[in-house]
Amino acid sequence: MNIPTYPEPRGLLKGKRVVVTAAAGTGIGFAVAKRAAEEGARVLISDFHERRLGEAADRIAAEVGCERPATVVCDVTSQADVDALCAAAMTHFGAVDVLINNAGLGGEVPVVEMSDEQWFRVLDVTLNSVFRMSRAFLPHMYAAKGGAVVNNASVLGWRAQKGQAHYAAAKAGVMAFTRCSAVEAAEHNVRINAVAPSIAMHAFLAKVTTDELLAKLSAQEAFGRPAEVWEVANVMLFLASDLSSYMTGEVIPVSSQRA
Repeated sequence: MNIPTYPEPRGLLKGKRVVVTAAAGTGIGFAVAKRAAEEGARVLISDFHERRLGEAADRIAAEVGCERPATVVCDVTSQADVDALCAAAMTHFGAVDVLINNAGLGGEVPVVEMSDEQWFRVLDVTLNSVFRMSRAFLPHMYAAKGGAVVNNASVLGWRAQKGQAHYAAAKAGVMAFTRCSAVEAAEHNVRINAVAPSIAMHAFLAKVTTDELLAKLSAQEAFGRPAEVWEVANVMLFLASDLSSYMTGEVIPVSSQRA
């Protein structure tokens, strides 16, 4: 399996103040928080799991050799929690330059077997959280006349997969929300973009997905393997950085999936 070399830091986010949701564990949220710290950002991470969140902050500080990221426990399905996270970020940083909306929830279930609770839970965590976070943070970015938001979508917002109707609908919603909110935010010099990964390997995905399905999904990729989480994080950092200064309302696939 040919995996590219982990990138050398280049200071892409030097001095930027970055907030990342769902950053505990070993998934994309943790990877993008770590890469942001490597690129010179000051980072605040959030998650609903307090112990794992603290462990993630400790690990970033140890592996990067940076100040320990600030942590705020937040359930993104709660507007009160989201508002408290925003207030804590403003108190800690004074302003936020980059917001990365990473929270999402999947699961495999056919439509005819799907309960209301399963449908609404996935949409609440995956789509409504992006709305709540954006509604809380964008006024501060508007006042500062600048900022960047990066949302985590999925290729399933475009493509079909059995058992994923709720998740695909939510991710398609993230894409549409990204495009529409970007047009509004552009008037305030704020950029909003999204990434759409196909498959990125991490411990939680391995836990909730069968080996058979993982092998099938990997075989659909031109490289014959899932993405590393840091490969997705690299594209998110590009969208968060000044290198993408003319891009807004875009959804960038992070995929080698065959057509």
